[in-house]
Amino acid sequence: METIYLDHNATTPTDERVVEAMLPYFTRRFANPSSGYGIASDARRAAEDARVTVADVLNTSPHSIVFTSGGTESDNIAIKGVALRNLDRRGHIVTTRVEHHAVLRTCEYLRDRLGFEVSFLDVDPNGRVAPESVAAAIRHDTLLVTIMLANNEVGVLEPVREIAALARGKGVLTHTDAVQAVGKVPVDVDDLGVDLLSLSGHKLYGPKGIGALYVRPGVEFDPLAHGGGHERGLRPGTENVPGIVGLAAAMRLAEQDLDAEMKRLRDLTLRLEEGISGSIEDVTIHSESAPRIPGTTNIAFHYVEGESVALSLDMEGVSVSTGSACTTDTAQPSHVLSAMGVAPGVAQGSVRFGLGRHTTAGEIDRVVEVLPGIIARLRSMSPLYRPKDERR
Repeated sequence: METIYLDHNATTPTDERVVEAMLPYFTRRFANPSSGYGIASDARRAAEDARVTVADVLNTSPHSIVFTSGGTESDNIAIKGVALRNLDRRGHIVTTRVEHHAVLRTCEYLRDRLGFEVSFLDVDPNGRVAPESVAAAIRHDTLLVTIMLANNEVGVLEPVREIAALARGKGVLTHTDAVQAVGKVPVDVDDLGVDLLSLSGHKLYGPKGIGALYVRPGVEFDPLAHGGGHERGLRPGTENVPGIVGLAAAMRLAEQDLDAEMKRLRDLTLRLEEGISGSIEDVTIHSESAPRIPGTTNIAFHYVEGESVALSLDMEGVSVSTGSACTTDTAQPSHVLSAMGVAPGVAQGSVRFGLGRHTTAGEIDRVVEVLPGIIARLRSMSPLYRPKDERR
């Protein structure tokens, strides 16, 4: 039985073309790019060429790109780095309740251990924060606004462009976690107007263990690690040249096919949503009316546990998740759905479907075919469920 993989928000398979681009830098061109001899120049040139590519896809200058190990490190460097630069006066940070834990836990650390103040803003039932709420939360001592571009659980796109413009007008820096957006929708840092942006390779068919942080020229922050002068001293450590090459290759490939892939994934997502809602009663499509990244849908199956749905689908060869891959060891309802005002029982019955580059219409139809039986079986064992014709 072949696996139908519908968890592309958690990670993606590395594209074979990306692997091919990386391979020489594991073997023949293995040298440390910081060394001074001839063969090291190949590695150094490859890393710098990759920096040009990443910058070009984001519409910025190569000098603005800092390579990291992934989205979590990029988020930490951006948020803690700005805070540490202002450690003498502490200050205030604005974020939302639906951020990835790489942002939430970082902000909580700065609040609880270093004395910074943090405002965690509410969102609407679709998971979007109002730009006006952000503007109202900014104070005279606000250092940073950090709001994700695309949510990893429900796929909703936040109004980052408007938020960044408001923050800039008040002299406040803006950071966005764009890990779920880059490679899925156009991301232009000049158009967004942000000062810092995080991205990760393994979310867009690149390798794991590589990411980048965009830093607008003139933005100052303290590094989290100290050692060599790599990445202009902002992220010391021997560069992961194969990963850097792979990240650039993945971003270029995603850019080339972006418009067609966005339309294809939107069509497949609609096919999945209509198939499920047309064959199963008592379902809720979260953030259905909001702008979302193509290929992501989070659906609640009332009166059952989402984990049971995911396990049952796995037995049919379908891989899905109940939320963020970083929080699968917790039995608590999704913090994103809770912040959206979703009732705990409904949140617990929610499943995230993440479609990707290799998802086919036939695979979607197979999921729609097996799901009604799964839900019917699980509901038959649920003490909460009664068919609609038996309800008052």
